[in-house]
Amino acid sequence: MKISLRPVQSDDELFLHDVYASTRAEELALVEWSDEQKATFVRQQFEAQTRHYREHYPAATLDLILVDGDPAGRLYVDRWPSEIRVVDIVLLPQYQRKGIGERLLRGVQAEAADTRRPVTIHVERFNPAQRLYARLGFVTADETGPVHLLMRWAPAST
Repeated sequence: MKISLRPVQSDDELFLHDVYASTRAEELALVEWSDEQKATFVRQQFEAQTRHYREHYPAATLDLILVDGDPAGRLYVDRWPSEIRVVDIVLLPQYQRKGIGERLLRGVQAEAADTRRPVTIHVERFNPAQRLYARLGFVTADETGPVHLLMRWAPAST
């Protein structure tokens, strides 16, 4: 399996919307909304998230994750002088639990170790990806409200 990244392009928006929608599918299965209401909600939330990322992480690299050349998810990373922030990492469900996220995060950790910076990521409290982050050495650095935790990994020398 070949994993690669390429910068997001303007014609990737529909795919990125679908990636975002996949993160909300389980939650939306529990609400008694019509398919149209769910689609409207997901579109609005996707647009709000996109605006938030552009405003708060204007210098971030926005990459599509490719597996054997096929779009599989997204990885957004912002590199600050004092840390590397994983803004977002999402894989479509059919690509999850195959070691792809782990390989990508280990790559970010290698970059951080080379530049002697920690890596941080916000994660929802009940997101099962926390287990992956913990396995990679991330620890809870801050509880940023009722929904999210800030997790941090630091190379041995920092």
